[in-house]
Amino acid sequence: MRKIAVVGAGKIGSAIVDMLRSSGAYQVAVLDRDPGRLRAAEAGLEQISVDVADSAALARALEGAFAVISAAPYQLTVPIAQAVKMAGAHYLDLTEDVAATREVRALAEGADSAFIPQCGLAPGFISIVASDLARRFDDLHEVRLRVGALPRYPTNGLNYNLTWSTEGVINEYCEPCEAIVQGRRQEVAALEGLEEFALDGVTYEAFNTSGGLGSLCETLAGKVRNLNYRTIRYPGHAAIMRTLLDDLGLRHRRDLLKDILEHAVPATMQDVVIVFVTVSGMKAGALMQETYVNKIYAQPVAGTQKSAIQITTAASVCAVADMLASGDLPSRGFIRQEDIPLDRFLANRFGRWYAGDDQALRSA
Repeated sequence: MRKIAVVGAGKIGSAIVDMLRSSGAYQVAVLDRDPGRLRAAEAGLEQISVDVADSAALARALEGAFAVISAAPYQLTVPIAQAVKMAGAHYLDLTEDVAATREVRALAEGADSAFIPQCGLAPGFISIVASDLARRFDDLHEVRLRVGALPRYPTNGLNYNLTWSTEGVINEYCEPCEAIVQGRRQEVAALEGLEEFALDGVTYEAFNTSGGLGSLCETLAGKVRNLNYRTIRYPGHAAIMRTLLDDLGLRHRRDLLKDILEHAVPATMQDVVIVFVTVSGMKAGALMQETYVNKIYAQPVAGTQKSAIQITTAASVCAVADMLASGDLPSRGFIRQEDIPLDRFLANRFGRWYAGDDQALRSA
């Protein structure tokens, strides 16, 4: 039985572990530098306490692993990837950080194993969907990616509850965002490009955030007029975040903003993930549009209630790791999310978490 090591025993890491173990197909180990988090892990699981920022120590702890999934904070992406390369294992992560992904790509050069960063929801699954739709067109005009992890029952002024990494949310609200505008690759500001739309009778807003496109800008450069990624929230959220980040200067005091949010905004397990991808262009001489819409709700995984963002993130990276193990993906070098076939992903035992009754694939 192949061994998969999961680095990071937080909310997402625990969901990954539960999915992998419930499949019965893998031996699973979890590594973290926080003994308290390890103690909270499921009994009988191999638990390794190690400083994951120490690449040499982590590499020794990863000996014998077929693949390593990093579910650690984005700041630790590079040292973990370095350790995985030393250990000779396959590497997968969930990071949305653009700079870290560039370093992972450099590490993949000449590696004897596969390096597959950005395997979560966005970046990750969203790029697989967008690439699949884009391939159906003769000439691409617009590719619009929209994703949101939202509370089902918002009750505060932010219209938001914490559902995943607070550091990750702040990072994507602050860092520059990649886009293609009128055929030119460029950076656009986070929290800009505000738009509103309605889905199933509910009004949402969406705005630029960093990292969600993964490598799609590079892949579709010269092939599409406009490409952008925006995060979905309930109306009013972006305005309050701009006040906090810009008017109050918390953009430059991110640790303070993290502390404020985590002590003032409650977490929730009652959430919904919305995936909304629209592609338009020419098909057989006609201007056409295709749209993928999916809603995934919180539900039990292996007998334990998980949030929708835990399920979608864990299912995505588990599916990619499983496809790697089964030979559906190359076994060495850098692998982009858009190189992963959507049909095989959704047919995978983990990818099927995305294929519930709420999935819709519509053309107009």
